[in-house]
Amino acid sequence: MRIEIRSVHHRGKHGKEYVSLKANADCDAGAYILADSTCRSDGEITGSLRRTFWLPSKRIARGDYIHVYTSAGANASFTNRSRTTTHIVYWGLPDAIWKDDSSCAVLFDIGAWQYCPVQMPSLGAPLLT
Repeated sequence: MRIEIRSVHHRGKHGKEYVSLKANADCDAGAYILADSTCRSDGEITGSLRRTFWLPSKRIARGDYIHVYTSAGANASFTNRSRTTTHIVYWGLPDAIWKDDSSCAVLFDIGAWQYCPVQMPSLGAPLLT
């Protein structure tokens, strides 16, 4: 993967909790989804995704960091001490999510996706059964 999870900082502290990601190659952050899941004691993911966050589409250079804060805020970028860029993005959740030892952050590289618009029937139209 071109982006990797480095660590979860300030676990369980709303407003401070964030996941640190690092780019190993130039890429678009919008090809990644970060998820909150649970892990068993052997380190295996349970397969249950509690919450997901699709990173915003943005060109990221090799060596750059992305800090995904679970709280709300205004996205920003700045040059860090390593002279690469740190991109701050906000998930917008009302609470911290990595509160216990069974929690884990999971990063997905989703190079391609498909969608299907869901349309509501117009008022007065019969519903198909």
